[in-house]
Amino acid sequence: MDLPDDLLISAADEVRIRQHLALVALGKRPADRAVRVGRLLDVHGRRWHEDQEIVICGRRIAWVGPAGAYKGEVAERAERLNLHAVPGFGEVHKHIESSHLTPEHEAALVLPHGNTWTCEASHEFSNVDGPNNLEFWLTARRAGSPMKIFPLPGSAVPPTAYEWGGGHFGYDEQQSFLKQQLMVAGLDEVMDWPAVWNPENPSYERLWGMIRATFEQRGVVEGHAAGMRAIDDINAFAAAGMASDHEAWTAEEVRDKLRRGLFMELRPHSVKEMIGGLLAEGQQDWSQFALCTDDRSCSDTMKLGATDHNVRLAIEAGLAPEIAIQLVTINPARHMRLTPWVGAIAPGRFADLVLLDDVASLSIAQVWADGQQVSEGKTYSGPLPKIAWPGWATGTVNIQREMLAEDFAIPAEPGRQTMSAAILRPFHWADEFITMDLPVADGLVQRDAGRNVTKFAIVDRFSGEGLTSKMFWLGTGPKTPETALACSMGHDKHNIWVVGSSDAAMAKAVNALRETQGGWALVREGALAATVRYEVGGLMTCRPPAELDAEMQALYAAAEGIEWMYEPTFSPRWWPGFPERLAFATLTCAPWRWVLVAPSPLAPEGFVNVATGETHPIVW
Repeated sequence: MDLPDDLLISAADEVRIRQHLALVALGKRPADRAVRVGRLLDVHGRRWHEDQEIVICGRRIAWVGPAGAYKGEVAERAERLNLHAVPGFGEVHKHIESSHLTPEHEAALVLPHGNTWTCEASHEFSNVDGPNNLEFWLTARRAGSPMKIFPLPGSAVPPTAYEWGGGHFGYDEQQSFLKQQLMVAGLDEVMDWPAVWNPENPSYERLWGMIRATFEQRGVVEGHAAGMRAIDDINAFAAAGMASDHEAWTAEEVRDKLRRGLFMELRPHSVKEMIGGLLAEGQQDWSQFALCTDDRSCSDTMKLGATDHNVRLAIEAGLAPEIAIQLVTINPARHMRLTPWVGAIAPGRFADLVLLDDVASLSIAQVWADGQQVSEGKTYSGPLPKIAWPGWATGTVNIQREMLAEDFAIPAEPGRQTMSAAILRPFHWADEFITMDLPVADGLVQRDAGRNVTKFAIVDRFSGEGLTSKMFWLGTGPKTPETALACSMGHDKHNIWVVGSSDAAMAKAVNALRETQGGWALVREGALAATVRYEVGGLMTCRPPAELDAEMQALYAAAEGIEWMYEPTFSPRWWPGFPERLAFATLTCAPWRWVLVAPSPLAPEGFVNVATGETHPIVW
């Protein structure tokens, strides 16, 4: 029978595939292959079954049961009697862009670690190129990649009403995404909580339009409740339709959110503390939990692992391996309403298998995806399609002029010797900004390295004009003279951010990113010292992981001799040293208040309180 290609899922093709699978399961049509394993984990009942056979047709499972019991014909057989089969691991919430690899290369990196499917939280590329967002996420699969990507269009496009460029999603866009493709699972994390609860917020109608479209198509509305601790707020968050949270840090916070019906997606940073604390309190039912990676770079994945790393942390925290495996298989699949396709070794699902040679340590011997073996040990052996990404993906840094030192200067009022300045610092969540008096020289307000004050700027990379907002920041960036660091990955709008000890160095760093079409640029003592190329979307590179990692290591090496500012009382595990975490310091979602964004109609200087809409001069 001529079956449709199920690399992508359409409703009409899905019906034909399942009609055929039913007949294969009954033995009335031949199967392609059968894999016999020593043990198989039924994640629905958390039970192991001995000496099992998995019958595969195309990319799907048609039949599962005791070895030798299948009645139909099988074209080829594979025996893995010394291995234990569990379902392919899934990511309930992940930004593939944060690996900085295009999807086909990221798939080759994580598949040997058991990760066969991902719910892509797509507000990174969405903010860079909203109109082509769905096309981007389906391209690698269409080209033959065995990784299943279930896109969730970004709710944060733009992240707040005070940002713009690259994409704008509302009711019409979300309805179109959900109707076009069954692989679109819902709405990515709703982060702008003030815009959800406050009808006066300028993003209120846009966000509720996306939520409405998601409800209409029976999708899942994912949440983001960072910093949310008050019981009233948690109740309101759940009442508004948010289905989950991945931002909890403590067992107490998890318990409070779980009780209000939120599906808890636990990230690695504190998974041991959260799971350990819940176990100590007597938590027995783990059906409302999943493990998620959220953001992890290619370099970190090469060192730590992928979804398998998250599972091992959960096991080390005290969970039974079978429960920990449920947290990356059936639980996230149920939550995201994807059980027809992933989450279990069961008929109708994609034939994705993780074959373990030791369950307790989660030692992975082989991974199968789409019914084929794709890894042996840590080595990927599956298909890696070669994709020539089009111009809309590779030409996203649109600055049609050379940036100058003057773009980063902050003029003083005539005759002043000092000026008052509004100052932020990385991860500034306070209700009010910091103020300091700063010196004036040559008519410009100056940095103050003696008090750890440097300059931070956001450069618009969408309009072509290079519109720039700038202000002073505390405890970050370089103290070394004529030094600057710039990056085109700046969550979540992904304009270019740059921090530096001189305006000329800042301009040089941004101009380097104009040439590379995104990535990192480090200027050290007036000379360009290192670049890392993210030529796809300014977020990713279409290259193997080792090549990207080599560039990152060269960047770190070039940064070692620089004196970086930091605040000893603030997040010492992130400072001192190369300030990579600044890519997250440009977030504008809760619990942020005062932030710096690219100049916009509602925030002409870019300095705005995203909770209230209030603006303020940067110097006065």
